[in-house]
Amino acid sequence: MRTEESKDRGKRRIAALLLVALVVYLLDLGSKLLVVAKLEHHAPIEVIGTLLRFTVIRNRGAAFGMGEALTIFLTIIAAAVIVVIARIARKLYSLPWAIALGLLLGGAFGNLTDRIFRAPGVFEGAVVDFIAPAHFAVFNLADSAIVCGGVLIVILSFRGLDPDGTVHKD
Repeated sequence: MRTEESKDRGKRRIAALLLVALVVYLLDLGSKLLVVAKLEHHAPIEVIGTLLRFTVIRNRGAAFGMGEALTIFLTIIAAAVIVVIARIARKLYSLPWAIALGLLLGGAFGNLTDRIFRAPGVFEGAVVDFIAPAHFAVFNLADSAIVCGGVLIVILSFRGLDPDGTVHKD
């Protein structure tokens, strides 16, 4: 049975997860609103010469534009990720895991918002991508948060740290 102190610690970790998710979501949403308003139907902005540009791309598929016919399926996956994170959060006692899951949650909500509310329609919306490095796929802040969260989860797993704060040696 968990003590009051550990229950408070768990609540603080959930609060950290939600704070990270909220910051990621608001940054993603704000950046997409800004680039759609200021960049769509305009020439790309060169940020670092030809190495990095901002340009608006509407992506109905997954990474690298793959799976454009699977938009509804991708929406379901994003919703499932959110449900899984909510289930894991109930047993969350690790701050690094809270940060990683918060990155995933905020990114999933960011792209899910596009899929629900953007054209061409509900659950078929195209995600707004705008960060365009040379010789790489165009992406957005939600995508970056998802990748960073995923990498952090891999690192935590290899180090043996579980979401409940226990460390195992395999």
